[in-house]
Amino acid sequence: MKLLYNVTRMLDANICYQAMSAHDARFDGIFFVAVKSTMIYCRPVCRVKLPLQKNCSFYPSAAAAEVAGYRPCLRCRPELAPGYSPMEAVSRLASQALQMIDEGALNKGSIEDLADDFGVTSRHLRRVIKLKFGVSPIELAQTQRLLLAKRLLTDTSLRITDIAFTSGFSSLRRFNTLFKSRYRMVPGQFRKSYRPTTKNSDIINCDLSFRPPFDWNAITGFLHQRILSGVEAIQYGKYLRTASIEGATGIVSVSPIIGKNILRAQISSSLLPALIPILSSLRKLFDLNAEPISIAHHLGKLSVKNPGLRVPGSFDPFEVCIRAILGQQISVKAATTLAARYVRMFGLMIETGIVGLTYLTPSPERVADSSVKRIASLGLPAKRAETILAFSKAVVEKKVSLKPDTNFEKQIGELTSIPGIGDWTAQYIAMRVFGWPDSFPNTDLGIYKALGEKNPNKVLKLAETWRPWRSYAAIHLWKSLEE
Repeated sequence: MKLLYNVTRMLDANICYQAMSAHDARFDGIFFVAVKSTMIYCRPVCRVKLPLQKNCSFYPSAAAAEVAGYRPCLRCRPELAPGYSPMEAVSRLASQALQMIDEGALNKGSIEDLADDFGVTSRHLRRVIKLKFGVSPIELAQTQRLLLAKRLLTDTSLRITDIAFTSGFSSLRRFNTLFKSRYRMVPGQFRKSYRPTTKNSDIINCDLSFRPPFDWNAITGFLHQRILSGVEAIQYGKYLRTASIEGATGIVSVSPIIGKNILRAQISSSLLPALIPILSSLRKLFDLNAEPISIAHHLGKLSVKNPGLRVPGSFDPFEVCIRAILGQQISVKAATTLAARYVRMFGLMIETGIVGLTYLTPSPERVADSSVKRIASLGLPAKRAETILAFSKAVVEKKVSLKPDTNFEKQIGELTSIPGIGDWTAQYIAMRVFGWPDSFPNTDLGIYKALGEKNPNKVLKLAETWRPWRSYAAIHLWKSLEE
């Protein structure tokens, strides 16, 4: 594990070259290798002929390699590499800012707006991003747009104009100019080199890479137990759901590609305007940026039986928060029943042609516009109905933010300021919605049972050894109850 940390933090050329020589998937997305003789950069897992080390330069991000004048490899496709694990970034701020940029924050707003979201100056944010990724925020965003465009040019038959705007460019002219300056050809010339993998204009195929091991059955099993009936379904090994983002609606399905470190997402073409946030949401839902070997090293014996476990995230943050409140002090099965009633009461119906997918997930606005009496008619105590209503209003009024933040205590404080949301609910939301890998619901009954300890303070003491990955420890403890 010392090897991995050296690469992550120092980019030691000898260690990077060793990882590249072994095509070690643990390092995929951690660094990129640029070959001076070809002026092409690759992922460390690329299967091309190994270049001489003297011809290699190593970069912490695809953007840094491109700004240095290198073009992406057409074989290993750097645009498909996994992202960064939050705890492994030099700073939490850099990691969270990258996530927001991945979601298109700089496509519609400025670097000043992004800095304001984190409560820092734009100068400080630029410095932190430059320190971690070797480029400015704008250069990072430009590369993300170009790599998404390259993916769509390769994998879909979408019109080039649609690809330009979907990827975050404000004009076709700007897209063509930047694409040519980076890749030495215009998009139309690039596309002629490829035959799209699908000619079905109703579906967009997008591959999502991860670092192995990855336990697909475990994460879909977790989600199935907590399924939001009508919105989500798991059928024949696939995860399916309806989606409504930025005014676009449609269906998303995800399944693993056997023998490869890839999940394939099939997305309705009607969701094209929201493709950037959808891809980001899927990566969060399945925790695809995790570094499982590093995590297993910290968890020790706890992770031996199930080294590929991930922390299930959230496709829709509000959805998971409500599910957490519904699950207070009752069984998972009972909460799932209540969640199905909640969907039927507040969700908008949608025609999908797929059994089990009949509703869009309820929006905060629809729930906030309700009443305690109506919410309680789901079969809830009045106090819990009050909590759901208060939480929904707080989200609508922006008193509670469900966006990434660097201030863990602030986010927990916002949640627990709402009557009826205690530490268990806040910690669970921190795990699944905020993506805090060290949050830990130490008052959870399942964790009590798994540890054989009912004193919450003693549970916290036992969990100290698992820092900074206690969220993963919680998932392993819950999983142990099934064995």
